[in-house]
This record gives sequence, structure tokens and C-alpha cells, in this order.
Amino acid sequence: MSLRPLRSHQQRLAGVVEAIATGQTEACDILAAVTPGGGKSLLPVIAAARLIAAGTVDRVCWVVPRDSLRLQAEEAFADPVWRQVLGHQLSVRAADNAPDPSRGLAGYVTTYQGIAAAPDLHLAEFRRHRTLLVVDEVHHLPALAETDPAAAAQATEEDQASAWSRAILPLLECARVRLLLSGTLERADGRGILWLPYRSGPKARTREVELDAPGWAVVGYSRAQALAEKSVLPVLFGALDGEASWRDETGTALGPHRLSGLHPDETTRPALFTALRTGFAEALLREAFLAIRNLRARRRRERGLAPGEAAQGLGKLLVVAPDQTTARHYLTVVRQWIPAAQAEQAVQLATSDTPRAHELLAAFRLRPEPSVLVTVAMAYEGLDAPEVAVVAALTHIRSRPWLEQMVARATRVDPHAGPYEGQQALVFHPDDPLFGLFRRRMETEQGTMARRIKPPRGKGGLPAWLLDQLPEPPPGITPLSSNALAMRYDHLAPGPELAMRRPEQEAAQGELVQVPSVVERRLRARLGEMVAAQAVEDEAGAIGHHKGVMGPGLYHRYNAVLKRVVGDKSRAAMTLAELEAALGWLERNRLADHVHLLEGDPRYAWSVRKRGEWKPPVGRPAQPKPARGG
Repeated sequence: MSLRPLRSHQQRLAGVVEAIATGQTEACDILAAVTPGGGKSLLPVIAAARLIAAGTVDRVCWVVPRDSLRLQAEEAFADPVWRQVLGHQLSVRAADNAPDPSRGLAGYVTTYQGIAAAPDLHLAEFRRHRTLLVVDEVHHLPALAETDPAAAAQATEEDQASAWSRAILPLLECARVRLLLSGTLERADGRGILWLPYRSGPKARTREVELDAPGWAVVGYSRAQALAEKSVLPVLFGALDGEASWRDETGTALGPHRLSGLHPDETTRPALFTALRTGFAEALLREAFLAIRNLRARRRRERGLAPGEAAQGLGKLLVVAPDQTTARHYLTVVRQWIPAAQAEQAVQLATSDTPRAHELLAAFRLRPEPSVLVTVAMAYEGLDAPEVAVVAALTHIRSRPWLEQMVARATRVDPHAGPYEGQQALVFHPDDPLFGLFRRRMETEQGTMARRIKPPRGKGGLPAWLLDQLPEPPPGITPLSSNALAMRYDHLAPGPELAMRRPEQEAAQGELVQVPSVVERRLRARLGEMVAAQAVEDEAGAIGHHKGVMGPGLYHRYNAVLKRVVGDKSRAAMTLAELEAALGWLERNRLADHVHLLEGDPRYAWSVRKRGEWKPPVGRPAQPKPARGG
């Protein structure tokens, strides 16, 4: 068994964790900004092995965005080579929301959805055990108004992602050490990311992640570094141009219009929508299919394998479709190009409504067949399948984080495919101007920005924030036809390094000072931890039953009580003096004694009704109602 060397970012993380374990640093927040495909799945194993051995934490909780990634997290701890390299015998389990999620092991793996479904269960676990919290793909979690002043000023409607943030926030506040992982540090919607520190950005109305914030340890691994260490593969883009025609909502036939162009215009969205569902898509699919077929044939010849002989390392094709209906059409098209006896096994479909989708994903990752997988979104992020050598990017989404993750499915080095120099990632995509914008940003920008979103003005060109996402075209578009024109190939440039500090901020500082923003962040986190502690203690001791506030969401009810006490100000809006005063108040008072302040708030009407219905147990006197204003 040959031992694998740690990559530079893995070594740096090991150094940070060692400093935490030995008390050389007070940092408890680690941000690992690792280029997609750069190997971040080992980082939680490195951190947990050292921190648990040192007694700094008791357990690890690894949170992933999708259920399909839980198995990969378990595999990372079970890998025999890394067990020998790191000298650990830890195991974690993929847990549901049943009590005792670790079941005697070193920790558990759960999902954002799992925590949102039972937040109190997980919060109680964090209060019982000193926990290393690992949040995978943290860019999925938007910042909340409770903790981020900019998010408070830019209030948005509650969505699923915000609900995930709201459920995970108390765990972040209670964790002994936090390890946040991401392949990108910006969100497609321009909002900030939960828990990350921000500073003003170089452009107006923007913020950027403060990579050198006090109390944080940042481990960066850019694509340029990964290429230099041969940790990821170079990328060759095959951009296919074409023309498309469609009928608008009035029934008027439009086109043909070219896909390509220097800038997006009013035809960009409907042309791409049409192309992905008509003849152009089949032409692009054919190019990707021929590329993987030729690659597999060449590698078979080099190894002396028979045409139908199964083997790992031959290369695979990942097809990313715009929707499930179109994905099923692509499946039918590709199967027509393969002998009937092999087609059903060689080409598979994995979407959210496909039976046994997770089993198909596992087979695609670990077995020689299937060699072609058609999907929509299930496999684009976090799929660790090094055999993927070709991607057919037939998706309408144009946000940088999404496309970076999709491209990275083909940039993993395949240990079964021969020397590194003989491998590369090949990505076929429509040659539209929005994909070109993504390419330029990936090559020139760090991807750490958050920006204030303004509504578009008038009906002119698309606003900058919309260029990232390219939503569906206006209702009524009927695709008619499309055809492919010319193909061009371009190599992706390595991209910028992850700069910890902008040049204009390099002025020397004579002494270390505690700036107000840093102190405010620390006090906000401390407030959240104290609220969470009271919620868990009261739940465990049933102290709040006579108050009528027990049950799911107690942490957020107590947050609301604290907000009433301090004059209806959220933590994000409090001044430094107000934060200090709130901490002092919490040290002397119990939130359960002030729940009457929620009366009249319709969000807590259930709690008020339950309090009126409560009867004391036999043999125990009823507790007096607390005085108002105390």
C-alpha cells in the first residue's frame, strides 16, 4: 500500500489544527477555500483526528448539502491509506434525525435538510459534547439579518437556503471548533455567506470575504496552486456555436439567431433555451460522445484490452441537462449511438425522481459501468468520480459557482488513467456570451465577492447580477429548431491566487489593536452561544413548560425574547455598548422568565395559547406568572 503525500493546503490545515490543539492560537474558525477538485474532503479527517486525540473536541459533525454526499464523507474517514498516513481509527456514520446520531462513533454526517427538520435535536448534541462542526459547501448558506448588518439592510424573503442558515446558526455558535469548506466564496444571488467575515470590496456596493480577519485561520488553495502541484487537471473547453429559431408568446416566428456574440442581448435567453432542446443539443452531445468514445478506445489499445472488456481508468462522460424532461430525451439519444446489448448498462440517468438514483451515482463513481451518466443537478457538486474526463454542459445556468463546480467534475486526477501528463478535462458547451463571461471571471477574479442587488432599470440590457444566473426565458417561448455551426477549443487559464489582503491595505501597523468590528463579531457570537445554552438547559430541565415556549424552535423564541429586552434590536443592529449590555443582562437573567414579552406577536401565538392551557403536574404548585418588564 503506497502512502499518499499531503497536498500543500492539507499540510497547512494540519499546522493550523496543531496550533489549536496545543493552545498556540485562540482561533476557532477555519475557512478552507479549496478550488473544486483540489481535495478538500480529507480536511475534516485531518482536523478531527488531531483535535479528538488532543481532547480539544469530543466529536465531529459534518454537514453536507445533499444526501448523496453523506456516503462520500463516511468513505473519507474509512479510507485505509489515509488511516495509516494520519494514524487514526475514527469512524463516522451517516445519521438520520433519530436520537444519539453518533451511536458510539467519533461523530456523524448529516445534511442541511436534516438539521432544518430537527434543529433542537442537533443543538442538544452540541451542548452535550464539545464538537468540531464541519460545514461543507458553506456558500449554499446565505447570511442572516440576525448576525450580519449588511444582510439586515438588504432584507430578502425567507427561502429554503435562509431556513437552512437559521437552523445551522445556533450550531455554529455552540461548536468548539468550526471548519467551513467551499470551492467558491461567492453566491450566485450576490448575498453574503453565513458566518464569514466581510469588509468593503474594491468596487462600489460590494463586499469581499475578509480572509485575514482576526480569530480566523484561512487555508487557501487556488486552481493555479493545484495545477502547479498536479492536483487537478488542465481544462480544454470546446465551445460550439449555432443558430436557433423559436416562436414567441404572440405566435410570431423569430430567428434564426446566433448563440455567440460579444455581449448578451434580448435573444440570448430564448436562443439558448431553444438550442438546449432541439438539434443543436444533439450535435453537442454527439461531439462529447465521440470524444469519450475515442478516448476509451485509445486507452484500451494502450492497455491491450478487448473492445468490451471492463476496466477502470478508461474515462467517462457526464451530461448535465437543463431539466428532467430534457435529460430523459438526452438519455434516449445517447443510447441510440451504442449497440443495443450495451446501451442500457453503459448509459444511465440520475435525477431527483429517478428510482435508485443514489445507487446509480455510486456505481458511476466506483465501477467501470456505467460510462455515461445523464443528470440535471444531482451530480454537479461534490461528486468524486475521477474517471469523468468529458462533460457535456447542456445547462442554462450561468452562475460562476455552479459552473465551476460542474467543470470540476472532470478535473480530478484519475489514478487508474496513467500519467498525469496524459490526462486533461474536456468540457463541451454552447458558445454563448454568458458562458464567455463566466470563463473571463474564472480566469481573472478571485470569486470572494458579495454585492448589493439592485432591481433592473427599464427594459434595456441585462443587469450584471442577472448575467450570472440566466433564468428561464419569458413564458410562451416555443422552441422550433436549431443547428450547430463552428467548434473552437480554448484552454482555461490557471486563474488568480487567493490574495489574503488587497495591495491598498498593506500599510504597516505599529501594534495589534482590537478594532470595533472584530469585537462586535466576537460579542455577537458570544450572545448566540449564551442564548443557545439557555435554550438547551431549559429544554433538558423542562423549566420552560410552564412558560408555554417549549418545543421546536426554542432557540429562536429565546432570541426573540432577547430582542424585546434590548429594545427590539437584532444582534446585527446593536452598537458595541448595546452588545456588552446585552451580555451583562444575559449573565444575570433567564430568558424563560421574560417570555411574556412575546405576547401579541402572531409568530408566537401558539406559545401563548399553550401557556394558557397548561396545568401543573399533580403534587406540584403552579409557578407564578412573571411580572412584566423584569
